Amino acid sequence: MKKIVIFGATGNVGSYVLKYAREYFNTEEYEVIASGRRKTDFFEKRGIPYYSVDLTKAEDFDVLPQEDVYAVIYLAAEIPSYMDDYQPDKYIKSNIIGAYNVLEYCRKTKADRILFSTTVFDISLSATNGAVLKPDMPHNFSYKGDHAVYVISKNTAIELIEHYHQEYGLKKFIFRFPTIYNYSPYHYYYPNGVKTLRPVYRMIEQAKKGEPIELWGNPEYSKDMVHVYDCAQMICKAVEVDREEGFYNVGTGKPVTLKEQIETIIKVFSPKDHPSEIIYCPEKPAGGGFLMDVQNAKEELGYEPQYDCLKLFEDYKKEMEINRFEELRRK
Repeated sequence: MKKIVIFGATGNVGSYVLKYAREYFNTEEYEVIASGRRKTDFFEKRGIPYYSVDLTKAEDFDVLPQEDVYAVIYLAAEIPSYMDDYQPDKYIKSNIIGAYNVLEYCRKTKADRILFSTTVFDISLSATNGAVLKPDMPHNFSYKGDHAVYVISKNTAIELIEHYHQEYGLKKFIFRFPTIYNYSPYHYYYPNGVKTLRPVYRMIEQAKKGEPIELWGNPEYSKDMVHVYDCAQMICKAVEVDREEGFYNVGTGKPVTLKEQIETIIKVFSPKDHPSEIIYCPEKPAGGGFLMDVQNAKEELGYEPQYDCLKLFEDYKKEMEINRFEELRRK
């Protein structure tokens, strides 16, 4: 049976990708295996094989399956949004040394392919004036700020993957992530090291109470809002595809305006008899989104996004009620 090992299965995106993959793949042909750094019995209690592995320690990989490994889905990473104290050495250790150790694991087990998530910030300076970002755009990012070493570490990992592709024939599929939308019981992030409530959860809480919601900037400012299951769909299709390599933007290709986003949050979460009012604040700054071209993923992988803005927030509401991964999100 072909084994698919998912590194980063305890993370916000990885946990949902694992769930999707276990439902997507034929269990008579594939076995989906979870791995993460933390010690937890969360997966074992649900009958899912799980291995605790610190990617920076080569010896930890010995506990993983060593035979019949077909695909490695590499989603684990140190990322800026969860770094409450700027320590760029963590990017080097996790995202470069970790990548080398994962690639060595692929080589030793004769894995057929690796699937790797990188960041849209590698081309963030090209995201101006509503530009649609193409998969083959050259790097264009700032060498200043708290994202710089993070982006450099991801780019370096991709160079290592290219080496293993050319030297050992390891098939490679790279996925450029913007914000991936999925409900998490942990509602905070750390821009510039400051613990901050994520805006989407602030607006959801306001909508639930029927409170006014401010819309900052241009109401028609648009961005791609991709649901985690569409991201997972793209990854799973790349596990099956008969290709040597691919580089894909993760997205829907369908812009969502700020106005549509907030109107949808109100529709899904506000009391029907007391919906929130939108307060327009054009003088306040807004931005930070990206428009993603996903055409090559459609053509090469057969990818078709399933989640529009309404379905995305309806899933948020369902997941809030279930609180599926609360045990993994505790801080």
